[in-house]
Amino acid sequence: MIDDKRLESIVSEAGRIALDLWPGAGADVRIWEKTPGSPVCEADLAVDTFLKRELGALLPSAGWLSEETADDPARLERDLIWLVDPIDGTRDFIRGRPGWAVSVALISNGRPLIGSLCAPARGEVWQAVAGKGATRNGAKLEASNRLEFAGARVPAADLMKQDRILTKVDQPNSIALRIAMVAADEADLVATLRWGFEWDIAAAALVAREAGAAVSDAFGRKLDYNKRDPRAFGLIASAPGIHGATVEHLSDRAATFSRA
Repeated sequence: MIDDKRLESIVSEAGRIALDLWPGAGADVRIWEKTPGSPVCEADLAVDTFLKRELGALLPSAGWLSEETADDPARLERDLIWLVDPIDGTRDFIRGRPGWAVSVALISNGRPLIGSLCAPARGEVWQAVAGKGATRNGAKLEASNRLEFAGARVPAADLMKQDRILTKVDQPNSIALRIAMVAADEADLVATLRWGFEWDIAAAALVAREAGAAVSDAFGRKLDYNKRDPRAFGLIASAPGIHGATVEHLSDRAATFSRA
């Protein structure tokens, strides 16, 4: 159906375009706010334009949903869509930090078929194909097999009082990279309790799942993509053995915050 090598090449080239515009490599990038508190820069748009052209040529029948492109409802009529975040982790990008990634997923009837992340400032390319496993730089990934919730590693700058039974590890700004850390057994748990968007999580969620992690929304339900409203509330990616405990631990807050 699709040329996997060509897809990997396209996503890697998108990463190179972003890296050339990255302040951490000395570039002077123009930055503004789409909405208050939501920064965007010219690199976001350059990568988005490149990916829309190249992925459209690779699979012309697929629809398109991206953080940086006006939504076209015609995507809802497509069996396949590209789900793209040109630069996930824009805050790290504009501050010259390496915790950002290009995120691309191919969705079929609401389920991810292919997920690809390129984090060029970290020298990482993550790939997953449904039913065929996940890799980082070609090496097979196996997620954490932790069985005890207390002490689980979580990427976080700080923890709320009720979460301090967990163990903090380094937190990149990119939620996709945090999810990928679970796939690589560099974290046992990632959880969000806020409204986000499908493009933030689709590729990384497949990488984590194919590495053996449990992935769900904040209530433990399966994730769906290419919905009319592309917002999504909450995510849990964890070692399978602590997924149930995580859902239970977060249940009251998930119920409260989802109504906000």
